[in-house]
Amino acid sequence: FLGIPLCDSMSVQQLSIQFLINLLVTTAIAWLFYYPKSQRKEFGVTFMLFGSAVFLLLFFMKSVGIDVSIGLGLFMIFGIMRYRTEMVPIREMTYLFITIATSVINGINLINDQLLIANLLLVVLLVVVEYVVGGRREASKLVCYERIELITPERRAELLADLEARLGIKPTRVDVGNVDLLRDVAFLKVYYI
Repeated sequence: FLGIPLCDSMSVQQLSIQFLINLLVTTAIAWLFYYPKSQRKEFGVTFMLFGSAVFLLLFFMKSVGIDVSIGLGLFMIFGIMRYRTEMVPIREMTYLFITIATSVINGINLINDQLLIANLLLVVLLVVVEYVVGGRREASKLVCYERIELITPERRAELLADLEARLGIKPTRVDVGNVDLLRDVAFLKVYYI
């Protein structure tokens, strides 16, 4: 059209294959490693969208000759500014960084054996860290508890049984925080596997 090629089939094929590889790896990061332990869909979706956006940004910056480090620096500044506005737990920030790093690797490199091995190594590392090393992870819940007669050390077994019945989890330990004798409540940190 007007002497301008509308479609370069090799470029479209390369973009499609690299985008698919990036999407598969970021999907695995979000839904096979992050989600099973956190059960937070909103972060899983965020990781996939962040990964796709970073990949496309870097892929097209590379194709028009813009220095990748400038673009990546600007993108990181905007990303950090956004995530400073609320408390994002360290696990979520770690997975966000892994997703961005994977997308950067996939976006600035052409498809070759090193790119495929880098993606495979990342997935293997996540399998080892999430399922071998950190297989059983202790989590905690903060609970406002009204049966303060059970918080004494002598009635610890009753407290654990009551928390298990109410929360549907088997507590491994309980820390008693503030006790409000005016309202007859105690704030507990309940740990479980």
